[in-house]
Amino acid sequence: MKFGKRLRWEVEETIPEWRSEFISYKQLKKLLNQIDLELRETDGSNKRPRFTTFDGLGVGGRYVHMMREDKGFIRLFEGEIEKVNTFFVDKEEDYIIKLKELQEMVANLDVDGDILEVQRHILDFHGEMVLLLHYSLTNFTGFMKIVKKHYKKIVEKQRQHRVAHHYIHFMPKVMQQPFFSTDLLYKLMKECEAMLDHLFLINNPPDHSDDDL
Repeated sequence: MKFGKRLRWEVEETIPEWRSEFISYKQLKKLLNQIDLELRETDGSNKRPRFTTFDGLGVGGRYVHMMREDKGFIRLFEGEIEKVNTFFVDKEEDYIIKLKELQEMVANLDVDGDILEVQRHILDFHGEMVLLLHYSLTNFTGFMKIVKKHYKKIVEKQRQHRVAHHYIHFMPKVMQQPFFSTDLLYKLMKECEAMLDHLFLINNPPDHSDDDL
């Protein structure tokens, strides 16, 4: 299954409420294909002759147009990076607050309190953080695929014509983006697991009746 279809399927099956926060992979890919088609028409590599609205500009004019489209692609790419980063960081900040609330709930839990209810809240919270990890990995995969497609479809061909090859330097370094830095998220998940262990011991105290035997 191609990544675009898999992305749509995974979003609908797991976290449809976050649908608009994922990378707009289809839109980025469509723009790349459009630029790639015009490059092939210009250099004659497309076997089927096509007439476009840019034919009157001449080859040089079409390259100028495509360079502008390439810049437009990079602006869209960077906008998508910012969108994903904002969503991810906002979720992390919400989770920090949520964790403190749960820790206070556990600390103030009476002996006869509803331990099972608190455990359910912690498990639900832990599950949402797992989904955010999935969100991080899925978007990382999408951005890396788009970067590779941009290089293969656009940059290599532009280098052949000695135009616009420097634009690749404007591509963000995906691995250095906040949404792919998951150390804090893993730390919060471990805190949840520690609380669950603590509640389990409260609800199931160890039996020391046979210690002196």
